Amino acid sequence: MTKLLEWISVTSAVLAVWYSLVGGYVKHKFIEDNMNLILFSPIIFVVLFGLYAVTVVLYRTFTFNDCKDEAEKLMAEIEEAKKDLQDKGLRW
Repeated sequence: MTKLLEWISVTSAVLAVWYSLVGGYVKHKFIEDNMNLILFSPIIFVVLFGLYAVTVVLYRTFTFNDCKDEAEKLMAEIEEAKKDLQDKGLRW
């Protein structure tokens, strides 16, 4: 199953449960007492998902590894390639 199909199936299942609660197909005292929370739950979930996404992006940005040794090796390879190209007659 592709990731898109996973997202569509989970979203449709959650929306089906939410719609059954909002539409009154399920009767329970707890549901009736918390109808305002149930009505706004999709908005709450979107906001929470946005906060989670921002947190993950910021965490991974701040903990990104700097590879100083690899950068020095790459710069050395670039200088070596420039010398090799100059020896072969390329001028810039």
